[in-house]
Formats: sequence, structure tokens, C-alpha cells
Amino acid sequence: MTNDTAANPPARRFRPGRALLQLAAAIVVVYIGAAIWLMTQETRLVFRAGATLGTARPSPPLSQVDLQRADGLHQFGWEMRRPADSAAAPWVLFLHGNAGSIASRFNIARYEQLRLLGLNVLAPEYRGFGGLDGVPSEPAVYADARAAYEHLRQKLGVPPERIAIYGWSLGAAVAVDLASQVPEAAVILEGAPASLVGIGQARYPLFPIRLIMRNPFDAVDRVDRIKSPMLFLHSPEDSVVPIGQGRRLFDAARASKKFVEVRGGHVNAAEVDADTFLASIGALLNDTRLVLSPPAAAELGR
Repeated sequence: MTNDTAANPPARRFRPGRALLQLAAAIVVVYIGAAIWLMTQETRLVFRAGATLGTARPSPPLSQVDLQRADGLHQFGWEMRRPADSAAAPWVLFLHGNAGSIASRFNIARYEQLRLLGLNVLAPEYRGFGGLDGVPSEPAVYADARAAYEHLRQKLGVPPERIAIYGWSLGAAVAVDLASQVPEAAVILEGAPASLVGIGQARYPLFPIRLIMRNPFDAVDRVDRIKSPMLFLHSPEDSVVPIGQGRRLFDAARASKKFVEVRGGHVNAAEVDADTFLASIGALLNDTRLVLSPPAAAELGR
């Protein structure tokens, strides 16, 4: 006589509750893993540093100068003076964005435009960029920008009323921090983010970006401390820093300000809509008595 129960054990019952718990546990593990990945990759995602200087250079005169950092480590920048009357020309401190270096083509195009307006240009490199040692972070790039400003003030003896601060993309957030702490004649912000948290939250809506982001670049919390006239340049076609971010930053500013829409998206607006760039920046320079030199004014009028 056979034992049917032993020979044919009953099939296990499907327990939907247990399956749901296992699925939920797997989702939690994947979610936590993704959040940890975002945290560990933040520096790479935000700064995209590491680009070398490459071979591109602006037209002469060009000098690579050492900048004195508070920690004593190496930092450099480019001094690009006007070919004529550079001693009398005002200066613009140009702070570039991420995913490039001071030698990137799109940065060089902006230097050339600014010199066309009668300005000398100083463009500092950030640590971790352009072959410099170090790892970029929000406090670090703020310090690097401050070192460049002090180079203008202390080494070159340029008074604040002869300095404009220009920030593009991530560099605009750096410019807001610097201009909120030091005196200057004018501030120009191109493709400026109000906060990287907002951009990150839009890209990763399922994650609490505010809680996990170590470099929020909350320019919107500092821009009201700037006292000098401000110009905001932003393209409605900007898919990297949506124009709503620039509008939010503009609305938070308390100084004399102007918002100008330009064509060309985030990267190419300065070239695609060069006439608007030149006219808008030139008007700001004149309004703040960073007056165009006659050669530059003649070129602008052509």
C-alpha cells in the first residue's frame, strides 16, 4: 500500500501577500541603490570636470598668470587685454560653467565678444579643470573665483568700479556668490540657474534631491545681496538650464536689473544672437560708466 501523500506532496500555495512584500523589498533595495549612486556620482554629474586646456586660444595678447589661492596650491587664469589702451580699459572677470575649461571654444567666443566691447578679460580656471589638481566642489569653486577677484584687486590694482563679474551657466551661480560678497560695478549672468536642486529634481523626480545633494548652488538665496546693476541673458530654447530658472533668479534680485531673451539655446546663444549680446552688454557698460572705448564703440556700430 503506497502513501499517496508522501509520493505526491501537495503543491505550495501561492501567497500574494508574501510576493508583494518581496517585490516591495526589491523596489526599496533598487531605490536606495539608485539614491546612493546619485550621491556618489554627484561631483561627476554636476561639474563634469577633467577637460584639458586643449590647443584653442583667443587672439593675442594673452597671458597665463598664476593666481594666489588661500591654501597655497596651484591655480592659474588667462589675462586677455585689449590690444590698445588696456591700462585704461575696465575688466570683466569671466567665470565659466561645467563640462569645459577656459580654453573651450564656446568660452573663447565670449572672451572675444567682451574684448570687442572694450574690456580686458580675466578668466580663472577651477581646480579639477584644465589640468589643475584637486576635486571641484561648491565651496572650492567659490574660493577659486575669489582668488581671481583678489588678483584683479591686489595684484593688478583694479578698483571695484572698474570690474564687471560675468558668470555663464554654473559659473553664473559662482558669480552670484562672489558678487554678493565683494564690490563690483556690474554683474552679467548668462543661462543662470536659480538652484541646481531645482534642475536636479526635474531630472530625477523620484528622489529627494534636496536631501542628498551636497552642492546645491542656491544662487536664489544670495542674489538679493548684490547691490550693483545686473543683466540677465537667457534663451527660451535653453534645455540645460530652463529659462524659468533664470526668471526665478531675476525675480529674487533686488538691484537694478534687466532680463534679455536671446536665441540659440544654452551653448550657442552668444554666437547665434551676437548682436543682442553685444548691444545688451554694451548698454550695461555705458549705464554703469564702464564706458566703451572709442575703437570698440566704432566696431560695435558697424
